[in-house]
Amino acid sequence: MQHRTRIKVCGITTVADVKMVTVAGVDALGFVFYPPSPRYVNPMQAAELLRAMPPFVISVGLFVNVSETELREIVAQAPVQLLQFHGDETPQQCASLAAAVNRPFLKAFRVKPDTNANDLLEWEAAYRAASPLFHGLLLDTFVEGYGGSGKVFDWSLIPKELAPRVVLSGGLSVHNATGAVSQVRPFAVDISSGVELAKGIKDESKVHAFINAVREADQLSVSGQALS
Repeated sequence: MQHRTRIKVCGITTVADVKMVTVAGVDALGFVFYPPSPRYVNPMQAAELLRAMPPFVISVGLFVNVSETELREIVAQAPVQLLQFHGDETPQQCASLAAAVNRPFLKAFRVKPDTNANDLLEWEAAYRAASPLFHGLLLDTFVEGYGGSGKVFDWSLIPKELAPRVVLSGGLSVHNATGAVSQVRPFAVDISSGVELAKGIKDESKVHAFINAVREADQLSVSGQALS
């Protein structure tokens, strides 16, 4: 059976891009609620973007070290369906925040050069044990500061037993997506700067090319299974 790798495009800032990427066939849209980011949207802007989304496409809110009060206020105005914690949140903090707004969450793990497979498995186990609302790890590359890195990490660090449950991020592009998905076989991929004309403005041709590159990897996987 062919696994269809899910695709999330993050850093959406315009209604035009909401419509463009959903027509292109992405599965999830990410909205950045981290003010220092050039892709930041305030709750009022995000609410307008959410209203433009069609059914069965997931809205994801990216937060960095947000307080419970701030999170409640944002979700009340912009009711995203899934939370993505991208800061220094502990398992207990994520559990408390998610419970406060009754939303499932992803936790970003920023992979360092000295990260090993056991680190990833231990992190996943800790967050899963902390909350029934935990839905998985998003693996990104460690850089100073927060938000997306735009840089690739060593994909071979990802344990085979963990890969089907993770969201792969960090430096993905039209050029490396097929190789990344073929090697890792993640549940989903997450891209932002790799499909942009400018920060926060998506490029339609790049979005389509990225989706095609991911689908090529999915098809290669099926071909490989047929030959084995």
